[in-house]
Amino acid sequence: MAFSFKIIEKEQINSVIPLVSKLNEHKIPDTILKQRFAEMVNQNYECAGIYDNNGKLIGVTGLWFSTRHYSGKSVEADHVYIDEAYQNQGLGKLFFNWIYNYAKQKGCEAIELNTYVNNYGSHKFYYNQGFKILGYHFLKKF
Repeated sequence: MAFSFKIIEKEQINSVIPLVSKLNEHKIPDTILKQRFAEMVNQNYECAGIYDNNGKLIGVTGLWFSTRHYSGKSVEADHVYIDEAYQNQGLGKLFFNWIYNYAKQKGCEAIELNTYVNNYGSHKFYYNQGFKILGYHFLKKF
């Protein structure tokens, strides 16, 4: 099966919501996700997708671009998800190779990401991709 990787147009951003919804333990309503994505696409954010040979979106990741004092210009992969039917087939590695090349073309020196502490499968994947744990990500809701 052939796959393609591309940046999702801003006008098509809501197409990622069904996949992104599968990531969250506590379901965020689609109306809120639509509002948030509408804001995100107007910030330093892009969204990359994986499409099967029928044009169906089967994987997604957000890409936040910034310059940080410890890493230089970098991209942060966010809400990485591949549909369960396509997991464990090497597609994640192909997707990340595409992301690395895309980020390098945009002048990035590094890539970083967060992953949920109980998502052990992703930890193994990222270790195998050469990622190192730098610290902990904390969140406090107001």
